[in-house]
Amino acid sequence: MKLAFDPIERAFQDEVRCFIAQHFSPDRPFRAGTADEKRWARALLEQGWAAYQWPVQHGGTGWTVTQKYIWERETALAGVPARMGGSGMFMLAPVLYTYGSVEQCQRFLPSILDNSVEWCQGYSEPEAGSDLAALRTRAERVGDHYVVNGIKTWTSYAHTADWMFCIARTEVCARRQDGITFLLIDMRSPGVRVEPIITLDGRHSTLNTVSLDNVRVPVDQRVGEEGQGWRYAKGLLTHERSGLAFVADSTRRLQRLRAAAAGTRSGAGRLLEDPLFAAKLAEVEIDLMALEITELRTLAETAAGHAPGAQSSILKLQGTLVLQRLTELFIECAGLHALPYSFDDNGLREEMSTYLIGRAASIAGGTNEVQRDIIAKHVLGLP
Repeated sequence: MKLAFDPIERAFQDEVRCFIAQHFSPDRPFRAGTADEKRWARALLEQGWAAYQWPVQHGGTGWTVTQKYIWERETALAGVPARMGGSGMFMLAPVLYTYGSVEQCQRFLPSILDNSVEWCQGYSEPEAGSDLAALRTRAERVGDHYVVNGIKTWTSYAHTADWMFCIARTEVCARRQDGITFLLIDMRSPGVRVEPIITLDGRHSTLNTVSLDNVRVPVDQRVGEEGQGWRYAKGLLTHERSGLAFVADSTRRLQRLRAAAAGTRSGAGRLLEDPLFAAKLAEVEIDLMALEITELRTLAETAAGHAPGAQSSILKLQGTLVLQRLTELFIECAGLHALPYSFDDNGLREEMSTYLIGRAASIAGGTNEVQRDIIAKHVLGLP
């Protein structure tokens, strides 16, 4: 495995760093939903980098796997999002241009690219989370429409989304993964109701429950073949899990943690000098380095033309554990200031929010328990 960048890749890295420096000020922390975010999104679109993972024929960059890695790492280290456009850009779009019709690509991809239409993902249900094949939402074909009934939950940004990509059962089969269909649902359709989910921090941040009551969905808003939605959804989840490793983000977080600990008093010295805290910090840093090597190994396989496959479960599982341990150390660093959930000592306010929402990382994209089962079966070959 080649770990060093070649001259072309280093030149691209310099180009990325110059672009970030031109459009982002490190003295002003990036905040979602602000004018800064809009300016950043506009700069990406004008540069032609907004859909950097898409094929060129659909408005993508044509970047190599290594260039994508460089972009994601440099933006994470700088504290700006590599990915703009949310679920539509990086989850739905690959399904559309891989399995959708030409008409669907022409209809939906342009508004995803310019971020004028927001999408949410309708996968999880009250009794079908990680066991997604247990879903109960039904879609009955009636003429040129499907009539959809069911409940989707933990649906991020459903309260602001214009559309939802959704999987629903169109046929009961002996194999539960069969008979599932991939649909595109207009959130303004009669029968769609969105209710907020209040999370651990007492706020409605992004999560919602979506009820579907006799929602009519035109057949031309079905992606691919009827009954083949599990195959499309499974491919989408594999790439989603690869993106949940948080390696570059955790690297930046580790740097901030070390700086915060160096400025935090502990006894007669500083917390960074405390042997117990230093040992915890070193342990998570070692695990992060191992995770980065695993990510690079996956990158090398992808560059050779192989799909991430079950290895994405390793990235998701270990990435989640490292992120959570880092936020726990931030809380230890904050001490009593963490109690009100609104502290701003050493600039740690953001980390408290990350600590709380980070609990959900054990579930997002498939629970850690399910990832361990996948690793045992498909990576280690255990029965």
